[in-house]
Amino acid sequence: MIVMAVDLGKARTGIAVCDKTMFLASPVCVIEEWNRERLAEKISELAQREKAELIVMGLPKNMDGSEGESAAGAREFSRTLSQHTTIPIQLLDERCTTIIAHKYLSDNNVRGKKRKKTVDAVAATVILQNYLDSLKR
Repeated sequence: MIVMAVDLGKARTGIAVCDKTMFLASPVCVIEEWNRERLAEKISELAQREKAELIVMGLPKNMDGSEGESAAGAREFSRTLSQHTTIPIQLLDERCTTIIAHKYLSDNNVRGKKRKKTVDAVAATVILQNYLDSLKR
């Protein structure tokens, strides 16, 4: 099954997909879009192109596990996205994924504008790999 991950941001949203064997997550792109309706349309079109059968979207919980404004925004966007696609959407705790993505990029000497353009796709990859790894446990 092909799974697509979404790391929702205010201006940039990272996208990742896995292979059919659900073994490896890979970054796809970063969508730069402020308008949530247009963003949902773009993600829906991309999911169809990638033949995704499930969309896993990051749910930004606070470190204590509670949900704040960002989590409410993610839940709201998942409802918007569900109006644009028939692909099931699952929310997944994304605590620390952006920190992990920044560390990975630092370890690989990715800096400046290139980092800014890729960190969201790498964060989506971390979200998706966490999901895939949870299925193996």
